[in-house]
Amino acid sequence: MSNESSIISKVWSFANVLRDDGVSYGDYLEQLTYLLFLKLVEEYSKPPYNRNIAVPEDCDWETLKSKRGAELETHYTHTLRELSKTKGTLGQIFVKSQNKIQDPAKLYKIINMVDKEKWSLMGADLKGRIYEGLLEKNAEDTKSGAGQYFTPRALIKAMVACVQPEPMKTIADPACGTGGFFLNAYDWLVGNHSMNRDEKEFLKHEPFFGNEIVANTRRMCLMNMFLHNIGEIDGDSTVSPNDALIADSGQRFDYVLANPPFGKKSSMTSTNAEGELEKEDFTYNRQDFWASGSNKQLNFVQHIRTMLKTSGKAAVVVPDNVLFEGGMGEVVRKKLLSNTELHTILRLPTGIFYAQGVKANVLFFDNRAGGKDVATKEVWIYDYRTNVHHTLKKKPLRLTDLQEFIDCYNPDNRHQRTATWSEENSEGRWRKFTYDEIAARDKTSLDIFWLKDNSLTDLDNLPDPDVLAQEIIDHLDAALNAFRDVADGLPRSSVASQKMMTS
Repeated sequence: MSNESSIISKVWSFANVLRDDGVSYGDYLEQLTYLLFLKLVEEYSKPPYNRNIAVPEDCDWETLKSKRGAELETHYTHTLRELSKTKGTLGQIFVKSQNKIQDPAKLYKIINMVDKEKWSLMGADLKGRIYEGLLEKNAEDTKSGAGQYFTPRALIKAMVACVQPEPMKTIADPACGTGGFFLNAYDWLVGNHSMNRDEKEFLKHEPFFGNEIVANTRRMCLMNMFLHNIGEIDGDSTVSPNDALIADSGQRFDYVLANPPFGKKSSMTSTNAEGELEKEDFTYNRQDFWASGSNKQLNFVQHIRTMLKTSGKAAVVVPDNVLFEGGMGEVVRKKLLSNTELHTILRLPTGIFYAQGVKANVLFFDNRAGGKDVATKEVWIYDYRTNVHHTLKKKPLRLTDLQEFIDCYNPDNRHQRTATWSEENSEGRWRKFTYDEIAARDKTSLDIFWLKDNSLTDLDNLPDPDVLAQEIIDHLDAALNAFRDVADGLPRSSVASQKMMTS
């Protein structure tokens, strides 16, 4: 078998060749997923595995690789369609599948590349690195919008390092994208625990539960997990295609790790009496929610709390508006402080997400059994935003950038923490606020900052021009998104009258 660098080089070279032909990384990744999975099915059907995986007779790997030219294109399309009708993970990988490579010669070259390797014999680390690399390249393609499903891996690793999941416990993500939280939690468990046979078996088959409503993203998640040795090729998937917010599934989990979609509004499309399409705000009817509304982020926060066992722990990425918005936001924050122990907030810098203009934070909270007393006694905040400058290409976020936060969080015993901020050290990024201090703030706002922004006063220490330019772009994008939210909230009559006035 080829060595590691050779395999990675071949996979990447095809991505670049196809990109010159107008095939995006996403489309290449999608087709590679189909072909890899089909090849693995063929490998696992032979010794020493000898698995009987229900693939339609004329849709197997040997039949596909025997075709050429127009016949290959026709047969490949037929294969995708038939496999989408099968059950289990196989059918879920191929659901809504389409051929995106219209040149049969190039399609055959990819089939030939996949055929030359024994993928089942490769280590999960190598297969995972190849696939994760393609996922990240796909996320960098801003025009495709794939970046919204890809959370920076350094951030995920930091969140997992703080939560420190334990063996034989369940982990959920109600908007799991390409599965980043699952994979890093898996790596953490493997790297930090000497597990017995039962624990290893549980880790492979039992702990991970997710939702992903976008078919192609869910497909990539399933493949990503499988290539990392999670689940079985002929098993059932625990990643649901259903909207997690529609209903409480009744399942409860030990951990929820998530970065829900950044879009603020939930909407549904309907047709009016005149046959015109109308977009309406969609309010989820959830009796378990503290407040009702169309704000997707606040709904996810409430849903995540519902998902937790009484002793469950959550780490969730949320945009700034969750920390300060009034109305529904204020209700959710008060209930979160009262009913869970919201013990930590990490303020994130701009420039780390593939979606532009995002200002986000990580909320860490532990569920508590009901009672009269407020569960949150104090909230620790780490400000990794003020005077911090990152860009995706020149200065991407690394795990080492968040190491001080992890140390301050003190995962081994978070009840023993030491502030780095004091009256004598006004530049410390880590300090605590009592519940009474937060409750006294307008709208119970958690949007708390105390560090002086040096860019406002110290002109000699401005960041590099390209970093500064990207920050300006991020701020403008954030402002535009805020204006869009305002426009979405205007009554339709107001919007219509404005159009008449400007026409």
